[in-house]
Amino acid sequence: MTSSPRPDMSNPVHFLAFGFGSGLAPKAPGTFGTLAAMPLWYLLTFLPWWGFLLATLLMIAVGPWLCGQTSRDLGVHDHGGIVWDEFAGLLVTFIPLALVGAAPTVAVAVAGFVLFRIFDVLKPWPIGWLDRRVHGGTGIMVDDLLAGVYAGVLLYIALPWLV
Repeated sequence: MTSSPRPDMSNPVHFLAFGFGSGLAPKAPGTFGTLAAMPLWYLLTFLPWWGFLLATLLMIAVGPWLCGQTSRDLGVHDHGGIVWDEFAGLLVTFIPLALVGAAPTVAVAVAGFVLFRIFDVLKPWPIGWLDRRVHGGTGIMVDDLLAGVYAGVLLYIALPWLV
């Protein structure tokens, strides 16, 4: 059995794609990457809604290049340790709450985290379909972004019970 290629964490592209090192977790790197994204989400909640949205869009915009370049460098499509897509997908989950100015309570944080992980792991249609058919950096990102949309819709619906 061969091990996955290791990123060069002194390379800023790899460092970001691997979620500041969170993607190096030996088990469940996607979950650890999402967990590492939680403090970023919390810090961004102090911005006005348009600032949160702008930061999220910036992460989405650079994601395909960042993930694609790291994937090419490592010679592995969608290396499990690439978790920039989890960072962006988690922020997408919380966009509806930023738009309505919902408080970042512990219940909201836990619900958003759990919902995002459920949709990212289970990949209901069309998430799994897109994951299998879209390649490169965009393919790495698209399933997590759509998982974030699904999770965000449910989180918004559940909001009255969470605040």
